[in-house]
Amino acid sequence: MSQNIVDIIFDEAALTDIDGALATLDGRFSGLVALDPVKRRRLHKMGDKSEAFCRLAVDVLTANPQILPANFDLAALQRDVAALDALRMRTVQVMRLYQRMLDTEMALGSDMMSNSVEGYQFLKVAGKSAGLDGLRKQLAARFKSKRSKEESDEPDDKEATAGQD
Repeated sequence: MSQNIVDIIFDEAALTDIDGALATLDGRFSGLVALDPVKRRRLHKMGDKSEAFCRLAVDVLTANPQILPANFDLAALQRDVAALDALRMRTVQVMRLYQRMLDTEMALGSDMMSNSVEGYQFLKVAGKSAGLDGLRKQLAARFKSKRSKEESDEPDDKEATAGQD
């Protein structure tokens, strides 16, 4: 094989541990919400400048609770700040892991595609005399473009090595 960006094996014990950890995360994050697109669009958004405003407001309100009406839930606001800070630290870790998972998935797919195309090239040369012509034609369908479907059932070498999707 010419390309091997990643070579990883997930044994059953590792997958069981991973699934358990994911189930634990899912259970511990049970308070997370899922917003529908309409609600997501309508919510006030907090960017960097807005966050600075919010944090200063929380500090001022915490230092001066006597100015607030009785029905203002300052404790809930303070819990929101604490929860946001705690969640962000974990979000960064999960995002880093998620990006590595996506990159590994892409690398595995690339390894598979590159080596399958290379194997297909060998099949085109050596498979003719091995009674594999029918299977070779099935694989050739991957490289057919719409205009060449009528012309040929065999991809040219340029198409087969490009690995296009």
